[in-house]
Amino acid sequence: MDVPGRQEPSRRRVLKGAAVAAATAALGIGSTYPAEASDASVTATSLDGTTSITMSLTGGTLQWSARRNGATVVAGSAMGLRLSDGTTLGTDVVLTNYQHWHVDTTWNPLYGRNATVSDAYQEMRWNLRDNQTSINFGVQIRAYATGVAFRYVLLDSGTAGIAGELTTFVFPDGTLVYSARDEDDYNPVAPGSIPSTGSSSTDTGPLTDLPLTATYSDSGLIACVCESARANYPRTMLSSVPGQPNTLAAYLMRHTARGSGPVQTTFTVPTPFATSWRAVVIGSTHAELVDNAELVLNLAPAGALADTSWIKPGKVFRSNLTTADGLAGVDFAVARGLQYIEYDSGWYGPEHTSTDATQPIAAIDLPKVISYAAGKGIGVFLYVNPMAIPNADSLFALYRSWGVAGIKLGFINDGTQAMTNQIIAWARTAAAHKLLIDMHDDVRPFGYERTYPNWISMEGVRGNEHFPTATHNVTLPFARNIGGPMDYTICYGQSRDRTTNAHQMAMAAVYYQPLDFLYWYSAPSQYSNTSNWPGLPWFDAIPTVWDQSRTLAGSIGEYIAVARRSGTTWYLGAMTNESARTLSIPLSFLGSGTYTATIYADGTPGSSPYRTPVTVSTQTVTSSTTLRLAMAPAGGQAVVLSHD
Repeated sequence: MDVPGRQEPSRRRVLKGAAVAAATAALGIGSTYPAEASDASVTATSLDGTTSITMSLTGGTLQWSARRNGATVVAGSAMGLRLSDGTTLGTDVVLTNYQHWHVDTTWNPLYGRNATVSDAYQEMRWNLRDNQTSINFGVQIRAYATGVAFRYVLLDSGTAGIAGELTTFVFPDGTLVYSARDEDDYNPVAPGSIPSTGSSSTDTGPLTDLPLTATYSDSGLIACVCESARANYPRTMLSSVPGQPNTLAAYLMRHTARGSGPVQTTFTVPTPFATSWRAVVIGSTHAELVDNAELVLNLAPAGALADTSWIKPGKVFRSNLTTADGLAGVDFAVARGLQYIEYDSGWYGPEHTSTDATQPIAAIDLPKVISYAAGKGIGVFLYVNPMAIPNADSLFALYRSWGVAGIKLGFINDGTQAMTNQIIAWARTAAAHKLLIDMHDDVRPFGYERTYPNWISMEGVRGNEHFPTATHNVTLPFARNIGGPMDYTICYGQSRDRTTNAHQMAMAAVYYQPLDFLYWYSAPSQYSNTSNWPGLPWFDAIPTVWDQSRTLAGSIGEYIAVARRSGTTWYLGAMTNESARTLSIPLSFLGSGTYTATIYADGTPGSSPYRTPVTVSTQTVTSSTTLRLAMAPAGGQAVVLSHD
C-alpha cells in the first residue's frame, strides 16, 4: 500500500465534539476520536477545483458520490465489503479516525503517452469500525483533475475472507453505458439494461467488463470506470441491479473469463490489505477523457524494477512458421523500421494440444533466425499458450538463454484472485529474465505496466484481426484504451478490412499501443512493389511511445483525432465511423516556426472502404493553420508534421 510522499495533516473538525488527529500511519491508523460517530461527510476536491468525490456516513451506512464542474458524475452510491462469513462492512459502522492531505508532483514513466505525468490530488481517509464485529477497516478517496478514485483497506492484523463488495455506481437519468463482455463489440445501453450473459462454467448475469464508459445526456460529460492496483484480488465486472435502472454494482469474478480454472466464490487475503482502486476517469469533453487516462497509472504502484534499460517498446511483424519466413521477416523489419518479429501460435506445434514449448517444429530453425535477427538489431518474440508453461521460471530462463526478446502469452482467461496473482507472477518472472511480455485474449488492464514496465501490452478487446466496424474502432479510444495499452494488430492493406487503408494507418497514432503489431495477416512480399503502398513511409517513421499527446477532437462511436509528439515531430491520426466527415483541426499545439505536413488521406471512395485509395500531399503549416481533415465513410487521415 502506497503512502503519499508529502502529507499535509488536517486539523478540521468533522464530527460534533471530535478532534481530528494528524495523519501519521501508513495504513491510515492514527489517533482515534474521543467520541465516535455514525453520521459524517467529507469531500476531496481536485487541486484545480473542478472534480470532487464525497464520502458520507448516514445512520452507520457508507455512501459516495462524484461531481465535475457542479454536474453529477455518480450520485449517492453504496460503499463497503462483504466478507465470506456473511459480515457486511459499511452498513452499520462508526467513524473512528480521519486524515486529509494533498500531493502535487510529477513523475517520468519509462515510456507512455507523455514523457511527464502529473500526479496531483487531494485524499481523505476514514477509519471505521463495524458495530457488530468490531472489525476495523478504512476507505480512501482521492480527487484528481482527471477523475476520482477510492478503495477499501482492511486494517486488523491477520487474515480475512472476502466474498464481494457493496460498491455501486448510480448514474443520473439519461446516462448510457458502453457495455462489452469478454471480447465482444460495445453496446450502448441504459445502466439497467446490461444483457445477461454467461454459461454454467462462467459468471452469469447482466454483467459487463471494465473499462466501462458512460455518457451523460444533460451535462455533456463522459466518464470511464476502471480499476487500478489490482493485486491478490479478483477482476471486477459491473452488473445491472434489478429495480434500479440507473445503477451498476461491482461484481468480483468467481470464474475465469471463459470458464477454465478453479472457481473462487470467496478468497482469503492477509491483513492489513488494500483492495483495488475503483477509478472513474472523467472528461468535460469526449476528447478530454482520452487525455485523462493516466489516472489509472497514477493509482498503480511505482516501478518495481531496478534495471529497466533493456525494456524497448517498438513495432512488430508476425512471420509465418518457417525458417525462410522468419529470415524474410527480419529483413522486412530492417527495411521498414520495425524492432521485432514474432512467431505466433504453432511454432512449437498445435497450441491446444502441444505442451512442450521448448522445441520448435521442424520447419523452423529457431537458433538460426534468432542469431540472424540479433545481427540485424531485431528482437524475436515467441507465442506461448499457458498450458505449455509448467514452470515459468525455467521456461523463461531457457528463452532468455536462446536470446529471445519477449513472449506473447495467449488465452489468458483473467478473473479470479488466483488468476490475478498468476498474471502478475508471469510479468515478474519475465522481468527477472529480462523478457518483455504481451498478454493476449481476455486479460484486462489495471495499471501494472507502471509497476512492471516489461508488461508492455495486452489485448482484452475485440481485436482488429476480426475486421470490426469503423464504429467499433472509434469507440475504443474512449473505452478499452482508457484502461491501458491495447494490442490491436493493425491490418494495413487487407481486403477483408471494413475500413479504408487511411483509417488503418491512423490507428498507429490514435491508439496507445507501445508494442504495435503491424501488417497483420501480411507477408513481406505483399509490399515488394512499394509504389502500390503509399502508406508505408508513415508506418516506417511512426514511433510507439511519446513525449506528448493531445486529443484534438472526438465523440465516442463517431470520430476521433489525436496528435502525438516524438522529439520535434508530431504524428496526427484521425478516424471516422461509417459516416463521411470533415474535421477542422487547429494546429495551435505546434511550436514556433514552420512545419511540413505530409498528409495521407482517403481518395475517392471505392466500391468498398478497402478499395478507397490513399492519396499523399504536402503543405507548409504553422501553429496558426487549421487543417481540414476530409475522411471517407469508415475512413481516416494520417499526418506527419515535421519541423522545418
